[in-house]
Amino acid sequence: MLVAFILICRYNPVWAEFYATTIYPPLSHCLSAISSLFSFPLNEVLIILFVITLFIIPILFRKKGWKGIIIREGEFLVWIYIWFYIGWGINYFREDIYTRLEKSPAPYNESQFREFLRDFTEDINISYCSDIQIDRDNLGNSVNNYYRKIAPELFLTSPNSYQKAKNFIFSRFYSAIGVGGSMGPFCAEAQLNSDLLDIEYPFSYAHEFAHLTSVSNEAEANYYAYRFCVEANSKALNYCGYFGILPYVANNVYTLLGEEEYQRWREAIDDEIWSDYSESIEYWQERYSPIIGKVQRWIYNQFLKSNKISSGRKNYSEVIGLILSLEYNK
Repeated sequence: MLVAFILICRYNPVWAEFYATTIYPPLSHCLSAISSLFSFPLNEVLIILFVITLFIIPILFRKKGWKGIIIREGEFLVWIYIWFYIGWGINYFREDIYTRLEKSPAPYNESQFREFLRDFTEDINISYCSDIQIDRDNLGNSVNNYYRKIAPELFLTSPNSYQKAKNFIFSRFYSAIGVGGSMGPFCAEAQLNSDLLDIEYPFSYAHEFAHLTSVSNEAEANYYAYRFCVEANSKALNYCGYFGILPYVANNVYTLLGEEEYQRWREAIDDEIWSDYSESIEYWQERYSPIIGKVQRWIYNQFLKSNKISSGRKNYSEVIGLILSLEYNK
């Protein structure tokens, strides 16, 4: 019955929206209340236990033969599947932000994109901070309050005060595969890489927290992270917001306006900002393992596509389309 419910939600956004607005909120609050009793991400511990259990099952059921072992392994994997989707994963199948807000995605309009680009260039230059120091302990309260404010109008799950992001236990491993954060679906936990630079931390925190409030779309999570930072009463946070979408803006400028205009635009951005950008790239390259990183990227790309995010990892960069549609579409 549970698997049938998941499959119905997969192919019926109305059911998925019912789950996201009715079932998920109390369920996530309950799971978060349990996981908040632990300072480390309970989700990571559970994944390790899942893997260990898969190796123990053949030992426990060896007398039943290979057929019995395969049946038990299959049952266990099905329960993990159920827990993942009932705990959070059905949010992948809910209606997108355009449908929820009864708006249409704006087709590419060069004049509007140039208007956005002009504003972005001016804003990131004005907001530049040479020394960013983020109070990571208090940032969680600000993010929590922000999502409580926007949740009703965007049909999101309003968070409770005890819901805060946690640092990975194995941050070095996640740095090696190029992951700055993730959503822990089994225990309703937003998880972050402790290696994140201060300039990256607020945007990443707000992004992962968006997933906790029933957002599965990566572009939508990026949009809320961007809005949280640029609307904050802090120049440092403002800069973190503009810096967070800088790679996506650069990619769009190069793709839509061509190499010549891209070079002119790069010159309009202060050198200090590009210096921060280069330092960030070098910082992560030192920690990145190309072999396991590429495997992880391929797996996650296929995972997103299998969960109705057809653009896969490219979905992150679609945040620019959201900004244009919701803020610049005339």
